Amino acid sequence: MLTIKRYVRAQSLEEAYTLCQKRANVVLGGMLWLKTQNRTVDTAIDLSDLGLDAIEETPEAFRIGAMVTLRQLEQHDGLAALTQGAMAESVRPIVGVQFRNLATLGGSLYGRFGFSDLLTLFLVLDAKVELYHGGTVPLADYAARPYERDILTHIVVPRQPGRVAYRAQRNISTDFPVLTCAVAVRSDGVRCAIGARPMKARLYTGDPALLTGGITPESAAAFGESIAAEASFGGNLRAGADYRRAICPVLVRRALLACKEEE
Repeated sequence: MLTIKRYVRAQSLEEAYTLCQKRANVVLGGMLWLKTQNRTVDTAIDLSDLGLDAIEETPEAFRIGAMVTLRQLEQHDGLAALTQGAMAESVRPIVGVQFRNLATLGGSLYGRFGFSDLLTLFLVLDAKVELYHGGTVPLADYAARPYERDILTHIVVPRQPGRVAYRAQRNISTDFPVLTCAVAVRSDGVRCAIGARPMKARLYTGDPALLTGGITPESAAAFGESIAAEASFGGNLRAGADYRRAICPVLVRRALLACKEEE
C-alpha cells in the first residue's frame, strides 16, 4: 500500500527541485506505477501547475512537456507525421485509454523502465531530455545514467527526414511487452533500439554494411540477425533470454520492411 504523509502542488520548478532532494519525497508524475508500490512517501510533489503539459512545435523540433500524457502523444498530428504513425503504435497497447489519459511521458522516461515502449521509440528519434539542474542531455546518455534527484521538464525531438517504425511482441494485448523494437532509417544510416530485454532499451548498431544495397527481405533479415547477436537478453516471467533472442531479428526485419513500404 502507498502511504503519502504530505501532498504539495509545486508552484515553481525551484520549489519542486528543493523538495525532491529529500530521499523520502517523490515526484508524482501520472502516479500510475507509483501507487502499486508498498512504500511510505513523506511529501508527494505534483507538477501539474507548472505548465509542463504542452507539445510545442518549431521548425526545428518538438518540445514535449514532461506532464504530457500518453494519450496526447497518441493523438498528436504532428508527431504522427514525424514518425509515420509509430508514436501512436508505441502507446496504443499500453493498458487502455483511461490509463493513457493519466500516464505521462516524463514519468515513463524518468523511470527508464525496462518495459517502456516510449524509451525504445524516443531513443531512435535522437531525443534529448531537459533537466532543471542538469541541463540538456541526449536521451541515450540519460538512460544509461544512475537515477538522480533532478526534475525532468521537457523532451526535445528534432525534426529529421527519414522513416520510423515501431514493433513489439506481447503475450497478450495490453500486457507488458516481451520485446520492443524501434527503427529509424535516415540518409546517414539506420538507428535501432531494442527494449524489454527485459532490461531497459538501448541503441544497437548491428552491421550497417548489410544494408548498403538497400532494404530487401534478405538484407533486413540479415541486419536483424546482426542486431540480435550484438544485443544482450535476460529472462523473466514473460519470456526467457533464448526466446527474446529468437524474436529480435523478426521484429527488426518487420520494422525495416515497414520503413521500406512507407518510403
